[in-house]
Amino acid sequence: MPVVQKAVIASASPRAFILKHLALFAAAALFVFVLSLSYGLDLSPGFF
Repeated sequence: MPVVQKAVIASASPRAFILKHLALFAAAALFVFVLSLSYGLDLSPGFF
């Protein structure tokens, strides 16, 4: 599918575009939250 058609399809459904970006933002926030929980955790080979 040419890039122009993809752009037209994406602009035809702004709700799907917004939901996709909200889902990506939520996933990024969850990733940062998990990283903050594991801050300072000893994962060196001697720990296992």
